[in-house]
Amino acid sequence: MTELAGWVNFYVIAGSSAGALIGLQFVVMTLLTDMPFKDGVAQAGHAFATPTIVHFSAVLLLAAILSAPWHGVGGAAVVWGLLGVFGVFYQFIVLRRMRLQSVYNPEFEDWLFHVLLPFAAYTVVTASACVARSYARPALFSIAAAVLLLLFIGIHNAWDAVTYHIFVMRREDQQAQQARD
Repeated sequence: MTELAGWVNFYVIAGSSAGALIGLQFVVMTLLTDMPFKDGVAQAGHAFATPTIVHFSAVLLLAAILSAPWHGVGGAAVVWGLLGVFGVFYQFIVLRRMRLQSVYNPEFEDWLFHVLLPFAAYTVVTASACVARSYARPALFSIAAAVLLLLFIGIHNAWDAVTYHIFVMRREDQQAQQARD
């Protein structure tokens, strides 16, 4: 029995949650297609909506990696380490996209939940992979914390996007409609 065996239930729960939230995010985005959008919204979507799907997908992939029947933690650590490196690199892409989009002026909370916290989570994923062979137990707890952080970041960002579209964009659309009438 490997160090990973005790984590199967955790990753079944985390992976199932991430998979369900990915589906829910697609449903919400489909429902929002009926709303009129300003120019540049696609660019903002790449900055704010796409990373949410990426984070949920990272949780789902980490759950699959860590639930696989590995003979030891070493092989899994290599794979989850590669995912962590990709995540760190992806955060620089998100940062660039957030700075280039012009539809929305990000606030501190946006920088925190779209750049800083995900960067920290992916850094922990990468670092835990580097120490997994020598310190398996702390590495597994670290990766679990990063998985939960990514899951909660995704939940926060999805909720933030929905409330923005409903309470800000819809209100602006209604005000514009009233001004035309």
